[in-house]
Amino acid sequence: MAWSASAAGQNNRCNILVLGDSLSAAFGMSTTQGWVELLNVRLKQRGFACTIVNASVSGDTTQGGRARLPSLLKQYTPTHMILELGANNGLRALPTKKMKQDLQWMIQTAETSQVKVLLVGMRMPPNYGPLYTNEFEQVFTSLAEDEGVAFVPFFLEGVITQPEWMQADALHPNANGQMRLLENIWSQLLSILPQKP
Repeated sequence: MAWSASAAGQNNRCNILVLGDSLSAAFGMSTTQGWVELLNVRLKQRGFACTIVNASVSGDTTQGGRARLPSLLKQYTPTHMILELGANNGLRALPTKKMKQDLQWMIQTAETSQVKVLLVGMRMPPNYGPLYTNEFEQVFTSLAEDEGVAFVPFFLEGVITQPEWMQADALHPNANGQMRLLENIWSQLLSILPQKP
């Protein structure tokens, strides 16, 4: 699903691709309640002339995102990408080395197409064990440093600890938690967006 705002000058062109999983696909609620649509509304209210393409797929892994990215870049020619993948890798305890390779490939592929990237990090609950949870978190922090991209360390910061903001599965934020998700990425996204026309 895509939303568009008024056209900007070519120098200020802003076409944001959101490549994520159920956390960005408004799982369990109307898409109008999800943080991506809240972002669309905020950008319009603050005078940014941006188009947002939400290419998030519930259940997707980094491998799935990697497979889909080339066609998405070709179809939508984004200027910015919010990369929010990896949670499903962790929940399935998939190898962190492969997850890192996938994320790095997506970052580098996007940047080759002159796309500015915001990497959104995740963390695993402690029941996955300290070795895996530490390795998992380190994938995001090391990639952000090595690739020099804008970075949100933990997408669910301040949400996962609030039961009233979570759905019954305790994995997905509900409609009440979506604004906090937006706030968690806003400052880092703002740092890479073009200046308002």
